[in-house]
Amino acid sequence: MAWPRDDAKLERVRALMAEVELDALVVRAPDNVLYLTNFWGMKGYDACVFPREGEPILICLEASEEDAAREYGRVGLELSLGTQASDRMVGEPTTFTKAWFDAWPDGADAAPLLSAARAIKTPQELERMRIASEIAADAMEHVQANLRPGMMESQAAALWLGHVHGEGTARSDVDLALGFSLVWSGSGIRTFTATSDRPVQANQPTLFEIWVCADGYWCDHTKNVCPGELEPRYDDLLDQLLAVYARAVDHLRPGAELAELDRLVRAGIEEAGYPGQPSHPVAHGVGARAHEPPYAHQAGGGTVETGMVLAIEPGIYWSEGGGLRVEDNFLVTAGGAEKLSSFPDDFR
Repeated sequence: MAWPRDDAKLERVRALMAEVELDALVVRAPDNVLYLTNFWGMKGYDACVFPREGEPILICLEASEEDAAREYGRVGLELSLGTQASDRMVGEPTTFTKAWFDAWPDGADAAPLLSAARAIKTPQELERMRIASEIAADAMEHVQANLRPGMMESQAAALWLGHVHGEGTARSDVDLALGFSLVWSGSGIRTFTATSDRPVQANQPTLFEIWVCADGYWCDHTKNVCPGELEPRYDDLLDQLLAVYARAVDHLRPGAELAELDRLVRAGIEEAGYPGQPSHPVAHGVGARAHEPPYAHQAGGGTVETGMVLAIEPGIYWSEGGGLRVEDNFLVTAGGAEKLSSFPDDFR
């Protein structure tokens, strides 16, 4: 990949390895291979041996026996790897199973170490995420100019997806841009169900749950477009949701509790008259995956730290169908949160 080696990432990982006395990491998740080597695999059957001292080794499908047989003392493995990982094909994530690590029966679980390292972004990582956000916003502007009532939700999704892949990959600073979308309109708006052939509604929001991956780094947004004049009931709901959203963004300051972030979003939605909502998480990390640690949850711990990028996504959904969600990615700085997308959350 054309991006230069990012030594700031590698030095942070090695410092964390020294703290827990790990001699090497052996990783197989495509996002962790990307993080440690800058190699974004096509199928996911690649691995990286990352020593605390010396050069990392990328093992591809036809790895040399000499590289594969290298030995270390105490080795860290991704034993508690999560359920989401993405290779370059994006729609077909592939990883070796835990049994692949039977060669290291005494290996330590290094997944928490990698999560801690990845939570704080380097300048290069931020540059790639800004590019992903730019591509997503450009595609939303394309949709806004071309969306018409009566189009199918799937056709609206194709407008966005085609622009991401075609125009995003055409950029001089991107090797490959890929998108993923879920699109619902009017009463079809739910939390997470499939995009269908429902028609786009006039005077009601059409909601785009969208991800862009640019050279292995992601953005995760939810944006809305309304063909026509927004109906008063949606207008009122958007005001309520944006007020909750603003309080959540104000909370993104170094040292703030992640549990409190979840609590204040849900309390604000309850005050608006919608107790128990939403059913989905309201804040999570973004980086080499669209969803990665840290996660904000009242039963969890952790704090907001400078250099994190967090997706904030409050949503309110009506039982009879319809509702709204807003979402963007925010870089935590010493002075507060910086929104990464130029596309507005208030779409009126």
